[in-house]
Amino acid sequence: MAPASPPARPRATAGPAAATRPRNRKQLIVDAAGRVFSERGYHKASMEEVAAGVGITAAALYRHFPNKYALFAECAHVMVDRLVAALDEVPSDAALSEVLTAITRVAVAHRASGGVYRWEARYLDRGDRRRLAVKFARLVGRVDEAVQREHPLPDERLRAVAALGAIGSISMHHTSIAARRAESLLLASALRVAATDPSTGRPAAHSVRLPVRPVPRTRRAEILAAAIPLFARDGFANVTNGQIAEAVGLTPSALYRHYPGKVDILAEACLQAAGLLAQGVEQSLHEVTDPHDAVVALAATYVAYCFECTELNSVAEAELAGVPADLRRPLVLAQRNHIAVWEQQVRLARPELDPRQARVLVHAGFGVVVEAGRRLRWRDGPDHRAAVTALVVGALGL
Repeated sequence: MAPASPPARPRATAGPAAATRPRNRKQLIVDAAGRVFSERGYHKASMEEVAAGVGITAAALYRHFPNKYALFAECAHVMVDRLVAALDEVPSDAALSEVLTAITRVAVAHRASGGVYRWEARYLDRGDRRRLAVKFARLVGRVDEAVQREHPLPDERLRAVAALGAIGSISMHHTSIAARRAESLLLASALRVAATDPSTGRPAAHSVRLPVRPVPRTRRAEILAAAIPLFARDGFANVTNGQIAEAVGLTPSALYRHYPGKVDILAEACLQAAGLLAQGVEQSLHEVTDPHDAVVALAATYVAYCFECTELNSVAEAELAGVPADLRRPLVLAQRNHIAVWEQQVRLARPELDPRQARVLVHAGFGVVVEAGRRLRWRDGPDHRAAVTALVVGALGL
């Protein structure tokens, strides 16, 4: 007896559920990719992860973007494009609050994918970086026009970029807070930054002495010291063991006698950054009892750390996502402890804030330091430190 024939497969129908493809699929892909790149970093992210986030196959994804770089470049540009488009809807003579409201709404709405430009944009090619810089300059110029109309000062756009840093900080952390509350906090913070006169910072009051960075006295320490500027300049993924070895006069194979792998060097760099910052905080808060003074001391310490340890800090901030989970745990714990100290002191100075609100404002202060420091090209000096510290204190509402 012949085996029974398998049942005939039903014919594919052309019904709506089977044939309909979302019209905004490309936008869904960009949003999902922005989240993946922000969380994982450019080199660790994969097209498969992005496709899974949209609910399509990798093959379908490649119909929209030919490769990961093309998708990454789109993500890096899209946030600035959204911000510029939002401002195009605002009258040219609008009040500063209206200008910053438009920006804040976009930043909060696209919080999960908005962090790509801050650290990962360095992996763009020169042409894309130049185009991104032109767009960002247009955005800053529009904000600065509104700032100068209401608070005229010859600050060379420092307050404008600092206000944008406060708003953009929402993409750099995971504090759970309702969108409306986040918008209100960030808008108020950015408006205070715009109204702050950076020259009111007093250099003598903010002269901070950080712990001295360890002098490389062993081969292992020399390797770490040589790797940090390479990671900061080129990005961890682009630096080879050969480059690190050459910088200290070793062969690539000799590195393994001191570190199991390149990622272990990165993890130690991040630990060194966390240790220096923790020691600096401990020093700055010693014998400070007034909450307001404590927050100013914290701000001055963080600003000093960022100016003195620019390369180390940029590596610790930009490359943390590339550290494996087992090596990342102590780094995340140190980060949380640092935020907890800030949160406690800010709430003592501003008792009306709840923990989440305080945390959002603390990160806004960090965002001010990043963007203001970049604007000043991290040229260290008492006046620059005092100016940025004053903007941070303004962002916190003290």
